[in-house]
Amino acid sequence: MGFFDFLNEKIAIDLGTSNTLITYKGKIAVDNPSIISIHQITGKIIAVGKEAGMMRGKINKNIKTISPFNNGVISNFDAAEKMLKTFIKGLSVFNTSAFSTSYNMIISIPCGSTEVEMRAVQESAKRLNAKNIFLIPEPIAAAIGGGIDVLEPKGNMVVDIGGGTTEIAVISLGRIISGQSVKIAGNVFNEDITQYVRESRNLHIGESMAEKIKIKIGSAIDTLASPPEKMQVEGRDILTGKPKQIQLSYKEIEKSLDKSIIQIENAIMETLSEIPPEISADIYNSGIYLTGGGSMLRGLDDRLSRATELPVHLGDQPLKTVVKGSDIVLKNMELYKDVLIKKRR
Repeated sequence: MGFFDFLNEKIAIDLGTSNTLITYKGKIAVDNPSIISIHQITGKIIAVGKEAGMMRGKINKNIKTISPFNNGVISNFDAAEKMLKTFIKGLSVFNTSAFSTSYNMIISIPCGSTEVEMRAVQESAKRLNAKNIFLIPEPIAAAIGGGIDVLEPKGNMVVDIGGGTTEIAVISLGRIISGQSVKIAGNVFNEDITQYVRESRNLHIGESMAEKIKIKIGSAIDTLASPPEKMQVEGRDILTGKPKQIQLSYKEIEKSLDKSIIQIENAIMETLSEIPPEISADIYNSGIYLTGGGSMLRGLDDRLSRATELPVHLGDQPLKTVVKGSDIVLKNMELYKDVLIKKRR
């Protein structure tokens, strides 16, 4: 380590559609919903992260709650910068250090990001006063964070199910040799649940309630060894307009999510069909590594294993593997320089 390395603080950021995670000094210092509440007249930040999430759907017309990311990329630049600036300022070093503007930043992005989208991320990072900005594909970061040696001459398959996208990638020698970004993930699961409850049970529920249902009783299969109990769900009766409570079972949620999960299965099978036979042999032996918040859906690993006839491995902390992998790369830049997205001239 050089004498002046302490001046170059290192920050790894996972800009998730649903959650933003930031590491500092090897630890996850920020783990918050990607949401910000702003006063529409003054532009003042009312709340970010968890506090803003609690306000969603419960605030007055002058306060707008914004999710700055859509399908894994920035959809509202001003809100994204304000949110990230607030998160970064919350790190202790940037409140006390005289050299707080000198830091290196690595950001994970979907593997299907366009040139325009990548440039937008870099421009936003520059305005946050980062000294050096590096971009890394999410599946590679997830693989590294999950303990996979992505640099060896061996094929590994990663399926990272986030909030906005499902990243499917086959990795060998530090590069993605086949993959795709599918816009079916956690947020679509929430929409599926909302639609099912509305159409089948005549109950209108909000986004927050759909998320709670997914977490508490969500399932990808209709037969679980340890099924969750039925859940009490509150919302507005579509027929009468009155507040109403119903009970939902995990089997109903499995039914509502089936079409979306089939699309993910089809995308995985399509990616598998495009890879060289030598890589297929590697994946036959090593299986599929499943990560991301959406991968925690009950029974999803078993369902994907049945669909692909391959072993499916679910990591211990699937929500955190991308940011952990990004942090590892930032600390070992010489070793992992080839996994980074090259700057276009």
